[in-house]
Amino acid sequence: MTKEMRFEVKLTAKELWQFSMYHANAGATGLFNLIFTAAALFLLVVRWGTLTAAYRLLLFGCVLIFTVLQPLLLYGKVRRQAKTPAMAEPMYLTFKEDGLKVEQHGQEAVFAWNQMGRMDKKPAMVVLYMDRVHAYLLPRKILGEQEEAFLDMVKTYLPKERRKGF
Repeated sequence: MTKEMRFEVKLTAKELWQFSMYHANAGATGLFNLIFTAAALFLLVVRWGTLTAAYRLLLFGCVLIFTVLQPLLLYGKVRRQAKTPAMAEPMYLTFKEDGLKVEQHGQEAVFAWNQMGRMDKKPAMVVLYMDRVHAYLLPRKILGEQEEAFLDMVKTYLPKERRKGF
């Protein structure tokens, strides 16, 4: 196993949007969004002939809330976020046997494996949650050829109950 893996992370608006969409549609919130949209679509289709134009418009708007409006609003937010100076500067994440070193703009922080919260493997990225507020995103394209070795390292040092999707 490789002793050290260093990744340069410079997130794009698309990657930040994917992360935002994961969170916006996770757990009970995602289930609610799905049921609400499906119910509105069902009523719109089944009751089309008996609905007034105003109710049709209202139900059509309900269908669009979580399928079109929310993704567009999230994209607008992360596009602005991606242009901030902190996001323009690349971040370097170095994973070693003793933990993680994060470097950005001349500053660094070091974390032992037992200080890390949870790591989730998503289709487009690996997300390392340090706590409920702070997370580091590792797009799968950045992992490249080191992805399998990285995942093996995570499996070795991060307990199973703190890994999701591995």
